[in-house]
Amino acid sequence: MIINLVLYIVGLFILYLIIQAAVRSGIDNSEVGKIIREKYGLNINIKNDKKSFLDGDLDKD
Repeated sequence: MIINLVLYIVGLFILYLIIQAAVRSGIDNSEVGKIIREKYGLNINIKNDKKSFLDGDLDKD
């Protein structure tokens, strides 16, 4: 019973972290996010320069 509760809480926490990261990157990359940064001069580090194997086109030869 206790193990099930702990696993449930850990699962919810991991889900929270995933959703938080997705929403934050979605807002940062949106047009509204860019306008707000330009208007208010917010310097938010956007980590778009990090290269991943998923960034490239897999169909290239």
